[in-house]
Amino acid sequence: MIEADDFLNPARDAGYDFFTGVPCSFLTPVINRVISRRDLDYVGAASEGEAVGIAAGAWLAGRNTVVICQNSGLGNTVNPVTSMNWPFRIPTMMIVTWRGQPGLNDEPQHELMGQIVDKVLDDIDVRHASFPSETDQIQASLQTAFDQMAARELPYAFVMAKGSVADAELHEPVLPARPIADPIDHTTGGDLPRRFDALERLLALAPEAAIVATTGKCGRELFTLEDREQHIYQVGSMGCASAMGLGVALNTKRSVVVLDGDGAALMKMGNLATIGAQNPENLIHIVFDNGVHDSTGGQATVSAGVDFARVALACGYASAATVDDIAGFETSVVAAQKAPGPHFIRIRVQPGSIKNLGRPTVSPYDVARRFRGFLMAQ
Repeated sequence: MIEADDFLNPARDAGYDFFTGVPCSFLTPVINRVISRRDLDYVGAASEGEAVGIAAGAWLAGRNTVVICQNSGLGNTVNPVTSMNWPFRIPTMMIVTWRGQPGLNDEPQHELMGQIVDKVLDDIDVRHASFPSETDQIQASLQTAFDQMAARELPYAFVMAKGSVADAELHEPVLPARPIADPIDHTTGGDLPRRFDALERLLALAPEAAIVATTGKCGRELFTLEDREQHIYQVGSMGCASAMGLGVALNTKRSVVVLDGDGAALMKMGNLATIGAQNPENLIHIVFDNGVHDSTGGQATVSAGVDFARVALACGYASAATVDDIAGFETSVVAAQKAPGPHFIRIRVQPGSIKNLGRPTVSPYDVARRFRGFLMAQ
């Protein structure tokens, strides 16, 4: 058994000082020390998949990151690890607990994952090893992790058995609550604009912003309008654009704009609560709501019954507006740029896209590295 700081100190000395994740009882000593220390940053996520997205954004902004979660939550990470970290080649250290370890008396919901955790990690191409439980194992274990992440540019995981780390107290700062503002309504009830036209206007209004575009036609339209070093086009990991944007915004002074879709926002609505709690003043979160899953044939989402602006405000955003034309969109973007955020804008747009819509011709690997270079050049 080791003390949490026996592991955290050399990890920090190597630059791994940004942590995000979801707690597990096996992780309690590690997570308590991470939260309690002022030389480490921690973002509590609503889901393990969100944590992977947050860590990816932080890495893009120049941080070395650690994602911590229970192995039952490992399933929530499979989509972003395989469709975001893998194509973009974004490394992160992972600490995954071994609940349901064979021979261990544990809860029934952990039994199957306890048997297959190694296989799951193998199948998603995450190299892994046992978490060090003796002090003389730590440095060599960390060096292997660092070497693997440097060589492969992919996540590397430690699997933590019960009792690996001694108990540690928690000293957690209280996140301040924000008074809930009133939603802003700029709707006119007229013909809905095209997403393409709103994106074109945004590029004119925010020429210096770092832009994280959700998967599907939104990113493809952005690329068609203009391909710039400060754009990153998510090619998968549906729902993770706002998580990635949060990780970026917390680690840069630049303005950060997240371009989301109604289906994607609905998929990971917990992201809104994390954004509100973390309170990044430089983040503008835009949801293009066309009421359908546009890239898969136009099947309806349930967005018609969701008041996104009120949800965002209830989660702690500084402001939230609903618009349905380009004039209202412009007004909202300009206002958001003038006041501390995070800000939320829901723009209702037409379903569909421009004809002969292309796809990004720059590889995800190159997109990620030029985006990282843009952020780190500030």
